[in-house]
Amino acid sequence: MERQEINPMDPQLLVDLANTKMPSGKYEGWLLCRLPEPYLVWYRQKGFPKGKLGMQLAALHEIKMNGLTHLLTPLIKK
Repeated sequence: MERQEINPMDPQLLVDLANTKMPSGKYEGWLLCRLPEPYLVWYRQKGFPKGKLGMQLAALHEIKMNGLTHLLTPLIKK
């Protein structure tokens, strides 16, 4: 299987981040952008999962730590 390259400048990445739901765990079904900050800090200490979900959680951690969560709110699809 060929590995897909990810363009970090692709605005669709933020749209996906704002609309992806947590697939499992304590916050299963929650939008990633609504996950509590302490949960993301815990994941960072534990180690983010591999793959797309891990990259999304790591990006969300950085967004929340820098107070930029408000940038995702208008991207949430109703």
